[in-house]
Amino acid sequence: MENITAIFKEKKLKLTPQRLAVYKYLMSTTEHPSAELIYKAIQPDYPTMSLATVYKALKTLVEVGLIQELNVGEGNFRYDGTIKPHPHVQCIECGKVDDLHSLDVSHLNEEASNQSGYKILSSQMYFYGRCKDCQ
Repeated sequence: MENITAIFKEKKLKLTPQRLAVYKYLMSTTEHPSAELIYKAIQPDYPTMSLATVYKALKTLVEVGLIQELNVGEGNFRYDGTIKPHPHVQCIECGKVDDLHSLDVSHLNEEASNQSGYKILSSQMYFYGRCKDCQ
């Protein structure tokens, strides 16, 4: 938690209770929830918080580098509290998204840079299949 306080102070941003609530929720789960799911999860503790506030908090947390925004092709974004680069896998039946922490794809950025001449700043990798429950 000291990390978030220091980052917000460095960026000269206010660490609001709403931003902190969204961040704490993401740090407490290994799931990759949408803004709507985050809103529903923290709503009992923050009944006056709007969905728009959750979206704004997520945008700020992404901008300061405390969380990742994932686009797995559903038409809306999901969020991940783990900022270390790692690939994800999504079930095409139930929509569940899991991390693939042990799959090392770090060499791909260098290969992409070598082949394209671009300076690669970041990348995201997604795999799609059926989870064990849906097979």
